[in-house]
Amino acid sequence: MNTGTWYAVSAYTLWGLLPVYWKWLQHVPALQLMSHRVVWSFVSLCTFLVITRRWSRFRAAIGDRRVLRTHLITAALIGVNWLTYVWAVNAGFIVETSLGYFINPLLSVALGVIFLRERLRPLQWTAVGIAAVGVFYLTFIYGAFPWIALTLALAFGFYGLVKKTAPLGSLYGLTTETGILLPLTLGYLVVCEVQGTGAFLHTNLLTDLLLVGAGPVTAVPLLMFATAAQRIPLSLVGILQYIAPTLQFLLGVLVYHEPFPPARFVGFSLVWVALAILALDAGLTRRARILGEPRRHRGHREPQN
Repeated sequence: MNTGTWYAVSAYTLWGLLPVYWKWLQHVPALQLMSHRVVWSFVSLCTFLVITRRWSRFRAAIGDRRVLRTHLITAALIGVNWLTYVWAVNAGFIVETSLGYFINPLLSVALGVIFLRERLRPLQWTAVGIAAVGVFYLTFIYGAFPWIALTLALAFGFYGLVKKTAPLGSLYGLTTETGILLPLTLGYLVVCEVQGTGAFLHTNLLTDLLLVGAGPVTAVPLLMFATAAQRIPLSLVGILQYIAPTLQFLLGVLVYHEPFPPARFVGFSLVWVALAILALDAGLTRRARILGEPRRHRGHREPQN
């Protein structure tokens, strides 16, 4: 396994184990927890930019108003995603959050068709169709709309869609997004402090350290992922991304004993089958491309013989 693969596996493993971290902060209200995540992520990312001597380049990159307008949208989407995720984990819905991230790759494919006019291959259409059946089935057996899973999938799916055309990379982009959210979240934490409901510096030392640690916990996997994406094929990144929701699912069922009746297993199985078909299609397409390259090269040489 090369270095890039290790970075990717480490990033997705950390994201998959993240519910354990938020469970340690279950006594902190979700909005406060999300606000601390934004504040300390911004501090961590800025510190990294200064240490790596990229601060001046970052400031120059965000000088364009178009950059800020684009990342205003991505900031709102990542804020919704983070708040929903933190609340759901601490409210006992880890399994449903994992469903959201299982659905996300399939939703990204659908968004590509709708907004980017991408064409799907037959296996991709099959995967999207099976996943849709699975979501409708889960809605039926829940007796309620699986809003947590779909909110996470939609927020992160549209986040990825906008980021495809965003002018900044992952590091500068997340720094900008947390910077945009900073005034709102910092203002909210000040209000909590004034009202006497703030958790930071008013609970215990472990809570304070964990709240501050929410910044590195957010930034480190992102930096690992960014490094991995530069070193390994995107198709491999796509397959490895299922590590995170799989770990979340196992944590919810085996560690935190969330209910998972057989009827719900059927719906999840449909989504898993869809993902397997999507992965198969990606593998076959990549293999066909690799096998086709030598033929094209030989074709270019033949007229010269």
